Amino acid sequence: MNQNEYANHCIVCNVTSCQNHHRDKNYCSLECIRVGTREEQPAYTPCTDCQSFVPSAT
Repeated sequence: MNQNEYANHCIVCNVTSCQNHHRDKNYCSLECIRVGTREEQPAYTPCTDCQSFVPSAT
């Protein structure tokens, strides 16, 4: 099965420039993702990142 055919309905995602984005639905195609931060004490949503992001090949 192509990885992008699986839509993990527990991980909503609208980052279409990621290789892990479902091909035509706003879900991630991974079983799980890693969320992280570069901040010592993150206090706001923009302080966190999906560390499973992989840029799409263009």
